[in-house]
Amino acid sequence: MNSKDRCEHTTKIKNVKASASYQCEECIKTNSSWVHLSTCQTCGVTLCCDSSPKQHASKHFRSSTHPVIARQNLENVGYGVMWTIPFKNIKNLNQ
Repeated sequence: MNSKDRCEHTTKIKNVKASASYQCEECIKTNSSWVHLSTCQTCGVTLCCDSSPKQHASKHFRSSTHPVIARQNLENVGYGVMWTIPFKNIKNLNQ
């Protein structure tokens, strides 16, 4: 990918924040389940994705406008399978 095609928000990330506990910080409070996790690259909170019943990551984005998340596939924990993405592009990936 050409650097001019990259989002300005992702180019500012020097160290990707990852979940330390591999759990949604909000779902744990209500004993809810989640599908995948996303870690906010601004504040470091780890929350559930839009495939999860509560969709906490989307709610966090709308209330905070923190622009970038890192997603990690729980089936591949330990393998470093993670990517960052501007949150505004998530809907395009889920279609």
